[in-house]
Parts: sequence; C-alpha cells; structure tokens
Amino acid sequence: MATGDRQWEAQAKCGTQVAEALFVEGTVQKRVKTLCSDCPVRTECLAYALDNRIEHGIWGGTTVRERRSLLRRRPTVTSWRLLLDAARTEHANSGRLLPLSGADRRRTV
Repeated sequence: MATGDRQWEAQAKCGTQVAEALFVEGTVQKRVKTLCSDCPVRTECLAYALDNRIEHGIWGGTTVRERRSLLRRRPTVTSWRLLLDAARTEHANSGRLLPLSGADRRRTV
C-alpha cells in the first residue's frame, strides 16, 4: 500500500524525463542514477520508495537491489521519511565537515 505525501515530485529533477527512462535494467542503471546526484528532493524520493517497498525503477539514486539491501540492514525502521529527515537535520545542525583522513590531518596541524 502506497503511503506518504508526494508533493516533492514537482521539484524532482527527473520530472522532465520520460517515465520509462527511469525503469531500466542492467548497466544502464548506473547512467540513469547520475540524474539523481544533485536532485533537490533525492532524500524524499528515496524515503518514499523505501517506505512503500517499491520494487522497480531508480528512486532517490538507488536501484531495486540497493533498496532491498537497505531494507534488510534496517528491518526495524518504520518510517524511512522520518529517519532520513532526522539525519539530514542533524547533519545540517552539526556544522561539521566530514572527518579528515590521517594524511590530511597531519598537513593541517
């Protein structure tokens, strides 16, 4: 059963694509996924696909196989939308950059 608000779709970068272009198989998926890389609603799209267990197409920059893997690794998640929104908020509020590697840390000290 599909759930969730889909207002985000109006902002999706793929909205200008023919729908069939997003429902490909094999190596073509890698090329199609690049369309999602800078999409402003990638998180909402991925959360929608995970919450609704969508078994086809590229959603939020992920393939069916990648989404199945996420679902298997986190079986207790009841709302991917809430989880991903919370993670995005936490990251935005942290004001931190990603940790430097050991080599980069030595150069800046």
